[in-house]
Amino acid sequence: MKNRTQVAWTFLAPMLILMAVVAGWPLLRSVWFSFTDTNINNIAEYSYVGFDNYFSGWGLFGPSILSREFWDTDWGISIKNTFQFSLVSVLLETLLGLAVAMLLNQEFKGRAWVRTAVLVPWAIPTIVSAKMWGWILHDQFGLINQLLLDAGLISSKIAFTADPAYALWTVVGVDVWKTVPFMALLILAALQTLPKDCYEAARVDGIHPLRVFWKVTLPLIRYPLLVAVVFRLLDALRVFDLIFVLTSNSSSTISMSGFVRRDMIDNGNLGTGSAAATSLTVIIFVTAVLFMKAARVRFNEESN
Repeated sequence: MKNRTQVAWTFLAPMLILMAVVAGWPLLRSVWFSFTDTNINNIAEYSYVGFDNYFSGWGLFGPSILSREFWDTDWGISIKNTFQFSLVSVLLETLLGLAVAMLLNQEFKGRAWVRTAVLVPWAIPTIVSAKMWGWILHDQFGLINQLLLDAGLISSKIAFTADPAYALWTVVGVDVWKTVPFMALLILAALQTLPKDCYEAARVDGIHPLRVFWKVTLPLIRYPLLVAVVFRLLDALRVFDLIFVLTSNSSSTISMSGFVRRDMIDNGNLGTGSAAATSLTVIIFVTAVLFMKAARVRFNEESN
């Protein structure tokens, strides 16, 4: 047993060393910068400022997080935008992904071709799909505006990606279009493992399909479904590219990752930018832990 453990660590050592160099060192350096006033224009000269980047009058959490002033700051707005985007998009993607997976799990002619076609939006790179939808939703030349005008649903063209009233929800719509296939693929994999005899017995007994779904299908796939939701939630909380390409640096849609990029690159503030990046990591970690704990408690209650 001891020899097997030594062999395992021997094989793991190169990977662990590579991860420490590629991921560990930059992470630790970013955390260190968050306690300094480092500027990108003079990165060699900086001074230690402690938690000022987090909690001073000009730090990220300078105003109390419970106060209205905090949520009016760029950082507060980015937190609101990120969670609004994440919660709505993940909810829609889960519901639609479940519906698509249930459909693809049925036997019908050409099912293999349909399964392949469904994956196309997910296979398209995010930057490409964002630029494509940017043109489709363009307020002057976009197809969507022209179709809505022709149908008489709107009286004037809408700037979907520029108007603050529409921009964030437009990004949500594009993200749902792109990511539903991913959720459907994960859920379909879980559906394929379910025992057939349960459904045959339900069919013989004449049980309504909706009741079979709620009492049989959903309980059996709840854990794979939870894994899919957690993966998607973590990915949504760090969203950057889709929002940046569609709406650029708009304050009405900026995400936490977008705030980090703007503070570091555009403003050159490596200190506060690193503090924002560290806070983003902590927020994602805490959100994932709370979600997993809440889901586990709910599952335990249902089991009892």
